[in-house]
Amino acid sequence: PSVTSSEEPTEGQRSTLECSTPYVCPWSDIVLHWEGYDPRVSEVSGRFQLDTSGVSHQVNLTSTFSWKDHSKKLLCEVSHGSGKASTEVVLRVRHAPKDTQVSLSPSSGNIGVGDTVTLSCQVGSSHPPVAGYHWYKDGVAVGTEQVLTLRGVRREDHGRYHCEAQNALGTGVSPAVTVRVFSAEISASPAAEVLEGTATTLSCDVPGREGHPEELTYTWYKNSAWLKEGPAHTLLFPAVAAGDAGYYSCQVTNSQGSDTAQAISLSVTYPPRIPTLTLFQETQGGRLVIVRCTVDSHPPATLAISRNGAVLATSGAQVALRQRLSVTASRNSLRLEIRDAGPRDSGKYGCTASNVHGNASATKVLMTRAAELLIQPSAEVPEGTAVTLTCVGTADTAEELLYTWYRNGRRLQENSFPTLQFPSVRGDDAGAFQCQIRSRNGSDMSEAVPLRVLYPPRQPVLSSFLQSQGGRLGIIQCSVESDPESNLTLRRGDDAIACTQGCPQATDPRVHITRSYNSLKVEIRDVVVEDEGIYVCQAGNSQGSARATVDFQA
Repeated sequence: PSVTSSEEPTEGQRSTLECSTPYVCPWSDIVLHWEGYDPRVSEVSGRFQLDTSGVSHQVNLTSTFSWKDHSKKLLCEVSHGSGKASTEVVLRVRHAPKDTQVSLSPSSGNIGVGDTVTLSCQVGSSHPPVAGYHWYKDGVAVGTEQVLTLRGVRREDHGRYHCEAQNALGTGVSPAVTVRVFSAEISASPAAEVLEGTATTLSCDVPGREGHPEELTYTWYKNSAWLKEGPAHTLLFPAVAAGDAGYYSCQVTNSQGSDTAQAISLSVTYPPRIPTLTLFQETQGGRLVIVRCTVDSHPPATLAISRNGAVLATSGAQVALRQRLSVTASRNSLRLEIRDAGPRDSGKYGCTASNVHGNASATKVLMTRAAELLIQPSAEVPEGTAVTLTCVGTADTAEELLYTWYRNGRRLQENSFPTLQFPSVRGDDAGAFQCQIRSRNGSDMSEAVPLRVLYPPRQPVLSSFLQSQGGRLGIIQCSVESDPESNLTLRRGDDAIACTQGCPQATDPRVHITRSYNSLKVEIRDVVVEDEGIYVCQAGNSQGSARATVDFQA
């Protein structure tokens, strides 16, 4: 048999295939029929032609073909008894692209920022072939190739992708697939810089967190130290404090791996705390006063130092400085130096700190002296050194001044000379010195300044005593004058009986030793003849040594 068709069938439209033979056998059992069609949507009709215009036997198959019938084989067969002959027809059903799908690579594991992702638009069937492709992300066109490649993936690439395949008959649309970019990022609400006491939330998110197919675990860190771990993606501060400021990061974990967010800086602003105000007067000379103010605040505060309400210095707009003043300013710190300080610089000093959130202040009273005492070359000298004490005043006057000198509160001398000299100072000259300056306008007394004279041990005082009541008890005591303290050693012959520093404990249980400053006392119980003899006490310090002897008789 022969098969003819007017044109390729189109999906959804009625088409007819004709199968025919050029002969007719009306009274025989010859059968012409179709095989392989779906009788539910098909009709078969036949006719004979036997006249002068021609002879034929024709069977028509009329059907509505679907895209699934494309490439399907139909058979038109003529049979007579056991003999058969057939013609095969391969259906070419015209249809729009069908069974359109998106293939995602990689198909498993987390997709991280910087990775490469490939999406391929796969079509199950299309006749005629696909003429063009279109890609959409969240409904927005993003490409026109069959394969969409995302190189160097960003967080913004997260979304739902689908493709459309087109031919002359229509468009096939794929179901959407989600490209999940597993990238952690921290955000702060209401802001990354907030005022102390503000309710603040830090959120750690991965794109599509709410629709993620599995539970995520969040690990929080502050300044690289572990804070907490659990299913909560937020870190809450109901009333944020200054101590909460720092660098925060989080790690998000799922069954495929983890990702750590870049740290975010949480900055907490607050008004100035109470400033720390320190006043310092130079102990040697007393001509320099240093006023220093520091404060804790964020943002940094503007500092101002005042005396009796008058501003002397500020860290902000500069004030006109007097000749004796110098200022050093740094972050939340202000330092004022006053040279040639005197009574005029006494008063109530204040420090005020202010920023956009508030202000705070502190005050201290400074009492400066007109008279100060200098010791040269030093306030601690060896015996025999030439020492000069100078009484320094700040009175701006040409009148003659009267100087009165005191040691340990006792008056030494009074004259018009501002110096007290010791050409060769001795240990007995040591003490706390003061000077008083008197003028027609009044007088002022310096603070007491100690002078220490270092000298070697004087001749030790060594005594012995024998007590007979209640048993024979011998007492040997050695004392000495020196500065610094001496090390005392009591010897009998070559044997060291006792010392104040660095010698072993006495092995004789009859001997008891008492040590004190520049003094050594030895008690010998149950004295025997062997305890008699010449005892030597030796005293030594960094300046020299001395010794004394005593003959102990039992």
